[in-house]
Amino acid sequence: MAVVPSQRQESRFQSLAITHAVMTAGEASMVVALADSFFFDVDLDAARSRLLAFLLVGFAPFLMVNAKLGPMIDRLRGGRRAMVVGLAIARVAVQVGMIFTADGVALFPFVFATLVLQKTYAVTKQAIVPSVVRDASDLVEANSKLGRIATLTGAIAVVPAAGIQQLLGTGATLFYGAVFFVAAAVLATRLPKARSTELASDSSIERGTRSSDVHVGWIAMTVLRFAQGFTLFQVALWFRSSAASPVWLAAAVGLGALAPFVGNTIGPWLRRRTDVEKMLAASLALPAISAGGAVFVGGYIMGVVLSVVVNFAGSIGRLSFESIVQRDVSERNRAATFAWFETRFQFGWVAGAAVPILIEMSGTVGISYLAAVLVAALISYVAGARPLSSDPAITTH
Repeated sequence: MAVVPSQRQESRFQSLAITHAVMTAGEASMVVALADSFFFDVDLDAARSRLLAFLLVGFAPFLMVNAKLGPMIDRLRGGRRAMVVGLAIARVAVQVGMIFTADGVALFPFVFATLVLQKTYAVTKQAIVPSVVRDASDLVEANSKLGRIATLTGAIAVVPAAGIQQLLGTGATLFYGAVFFVAAAVLATRLPKARSTELASDSSIERGTRSSDVHVGWIAMTVLRFAQGFTLFQVALWFRSSAASPVWLAAAVGLGALAPFVGNTIGPWLRRRTDVEKMLAASLALPAISAGGAVFVGGYIMGVVLSVVVNFAGSIGRLSFESIVQRDVSERNRAATFAWFETRFQFGWVAGAAVPILIEMSGTVGISYLAAVLVAALISYVAGARPLSSDPAITTH
């Protein structure tokens, strides 16, 4: 990865950070606009088959990003900057389409297009990060800042969006979100244009996964995503089936949603004291220990604590893994490689969520199962990670 002078690096990162903030504001506004639509009306008390169908609908866009759009990002003439500009313009068009279809079945194609565009932007943003930092040691901090920016700007944007929704309705809220995407398209023209002249290929992506850190890391990260999907649905279905007060479920979901912000805040502090491989190992160890303890302590409070810990650990793991890929995978393959991994991570989340939907388990049994999965993943990761392995990392630089 090329070393970028400090002043130039700061300017490049600011351009990415501002663009990301505005894109996130548009995303948050769209969610508010569609919050009352039937697409998002998935009740945890609904039939389990309906919940499974919802999971499959959410996973489908990842298949498109992996198969087509990831490699296209690496090949695109004009680079990833042009991709972000194009994605923002496409989001404007989709928002306008939603304005006219928000109350009918015709909304579904636009929602699907939105999910594809969301995932494509996420992959593109991840691939841009190495070009806006000085060296690999800054990757965790850069990813952390972008994560915190997304949380804060999303929270700020939903306040006026909620007001517009109440006063003027869904169409006006969607238009409000479209304004953010227009601004993002303009701001994205200031992003770095870096693009390799070599084309990505499936074989080169596979070579990227043969870096020992990347290989064991993506497996660990998939397990963490499995744990996040499993915990969300296991805790929710457990609380509902045992007639727990709605306050417990609200606490588990709400505090669990805030946990990644804390993880993104602590991540750079951890990186200054250890390497990313050990951070990823810790992200497996912490929820494994918490799940093991929850089995013996029991009670609804442990469901809440586990929701927080799993999501906190997931954010630390993501910061670590993104930095490993950004460090070890070459510029020409980076977007395609991220798309390849993101598809597998989302599959892990869907697989984890499907387990408690398909198999009804008590709180104790479910948490015991999660603890066993995490312990097995931790042992596998520690055995294969570079600091504890004689197999040197193979990079694609």
